[in-house]
Amino acid sequence: MQKKLLSLAVAGALAAPGAALAQVEVYGFISVAVNKFKYSGTATTPSVSKWDVSSHGSNYGVRGRETLGGGLTAWFQIEQNAPMERSNNVAITPASRNTAVGMQGNWGNFFIGQWTTPWADLESLWSIGSVGGYSPSLSIIGRRETTGTSPNPNCVNGHLSGGQAIAGTIVCDPVEAAGGAGHPFWRRISQSVFYYSPVFGGAQVKVAYQTNDGKSTTSSATLTVADPSMWSAAVQWSGMGGRARVGAAFDAHKDFTTIGQTDKGWTVKGGFNLGVVDLGAAYEVMTYNCSATAANCLGQTGDVETVQWALAAAIPIGQGAIRLSYAVAEDPDFEGTKVNQGAKEYTIGYDYRFSKRTTVGFGYAQIKNDDGGVVGAVAVPGAVFTWTGSPGNQTGTGLAPSPGSDPSTFFLSVVHRF
Repeated sequence: MQKKLLSLAVAGALAAPGAALAQVEVYGFISVAVNKFKYSGTATTPSVSKWDVSSHGSNYGVRGRETLGGGLTAWFQIEQNAPMERSNNVAITPASRNTAVGMQGNWGNFFIGQWTTPWADLESLWSIGSVGGYSPSLSIIGRRETTGTSPNPNCVNGHLSGGQAIAGTIVCDPVEAAGGAGHPFWRRISQSVFYYSPVFGGAQVKVAYQTNDGKSTTSSATLTVADPSMWSAAVQWSGMGGRARVGAAFDAHKDFTTIGQTDKGWTVKGGFNLGVVDLGAAYEVMTYNCSATAANCLGQTGDVETVQWALAAAIPIGQGAIRLSYAVAEDPDFEGTKVNQGAKEYTIGYDYRFSKRTTVGFGYAQIKNDDGGVVGAVAVPGAVFTWTGSPGNQTGTGLAPSPGSDPSTFFLSVVHRF
């Protein structure tokens, strides 16, 4: 009731006298956890344990719809982050999350702005092993990063150690990294155009194009032109009353790793609810095309391929469920040479749904990062996979663990939607 009154108040405040009112709603998602967090020690850094309060994707926004007649509807959404635990050093950035304006009819939904990719939208099909923000979807699968602004976990501009880039790691997305506009392969893309088809027999097609607004001449001597843009497309299906679900996606990212080359990736994700247990699975392959520069892909020329896969399960018990997940990031493959830079993740927990809007959970999660290796004569640091919202590392100056360190946490979480 309070939500409806607030929505009506907002609508009234925005309306001009005599104008038709749109249906305007204030909404939000709050996910906060208290953690007993630990980073294991490495050859160069000691282990450290600490208490932490973390926020996992908390956000709030305003959205509205207006019926135009003839089956046509106009809509908008403006959404921003809600740093529940870091108001002293993390700014609330307006329109930093899913934000767009669009038109919808029986022909589908067309919109422009900033939104998660069709690739990212497949996460909900399989990730039923998540408890309070801890799952492979926030660490290994489709991702990603330590801070929400950096790219794939194998990329140097995605991970900092002591405030400095880790030497010898792949430089993915160097053109777009400074502004954070592009992201292989899971991200919310900006300056973009989206189309969602109607649902036919449980199936839907989604397509997104990120424009080349970052086009620029990067070298006056050679007149090399960076012209980054990307496509993301997915098809998904659900049937048998929603028990069966599956989706596949393909992404192509031009000029992200190497100017003149296109990074590509594909994924298949889905699940099936057997009643006594809900099962989910994900598999994805990402390929980055590397130049021969020493700072890019460890001096290797050609493709580096990364493979990630995961399994998840939810076992209902009363108004809650036991949730489990296991994920593997396989070692990156440099044209047949694999490097010990993968990781494994284990998550187990239980959440209790007090209502459709409020859930409380607890559990344990761990990531075991590989120790690194050598490609040619170049030493490769250990992996640095972690979860979004993790506390500062051993040095306290970065959110990624020291290379090769294993983050783990016991947690108590609260999730509320309004």
